[in-house]
Amino acid sequence: MDKKNSRLRRAKRTRAKIRELRVPRLTIHRTPRHIYAQVIDGETQKVVATASTVNKDLRSSLGTGGNVAAAQAVGKAIAEKAKAAGVESVAFDRSGFKFHGRVKALADAARESGLKF
Repeated sequence: MDKKNSRLRRAKRTRAKIRELRVPRLTIHRTPRHIYAQVIDGETQKVVATASTVNKDLRSSLGTGGNVAAAQAVGKAIAEKAKAAGVESVAFDRSGFKFHGRVKALADAARESGLKF
């Protein structure tokens, strides 16, 4: 089993439990150059809010998208958009990535901006 399949296996376990709970989930995806975040509704599985380092508003203020500062900016942006859409509390879906570095920075920034998980 390679690295990607191991990560996806871990993600599948987590997502199954979150679907059972039927709560909105904050899911992330991380690449070496960018980080992406989505809030997905627990009932309908539709995307409620998105933010990433690819978005023009964030890209212009950031030098590079693959560092902790960029992850913090995405965390603040996703929290603001989720709150604007009426989502106050979410379950954090780290997509099988370790809760460390950019993933942790995004989660902490979203918590500081008022998102509960």
